[in-house]
Amino acid sequence: MKTTRHATYNLNYHIVWLPKYRNAVLTGEVADRVESILHEVADEKGLEIQNLTVRPDHVHLFVSSPPKHSPSLLANWFKGISSRKYNHRHADHDGEKIRWARGYYAGTAGHVSSETVENYIDRHKEAEA
Repeated sequence: MKTTRHATYNLNYHIVWLPKYRNAVLTGEVADRVESILHEVADEKGLEIQNLTVRPDHVHLFVSSPPKHSPSLLANWFKGISSRKYNHRHADHDGEKIRWARGYYAGTAGHVSSETVENYIDRHKEAEA
């Protein structure tokens, strides 16, 4: 359990999103940079990443958040800020910008345990190797 001044909570969200056109652009150094930037976003916003996998054509994020942040806000933060930071830092060098598709998936660990979600994400990590 986590607490804020006015709440005790255990809210964990599984958020999945895709690069625009589901292009497999998230490989190698690009994937490493995106992962690093997503951790920066979490740190800046006071969120805790429980698990993260950057696949060539999508991102799985399992994040803990206080109740004041909606899942749509979290998705918008991670997608928007990561895209801006990546493009500002790296697009001039690589020529390739990161653009995310408009939609996303958001689920909670309410119907399944956090361990189940983490195992699911870990299986995706293993499939990449």
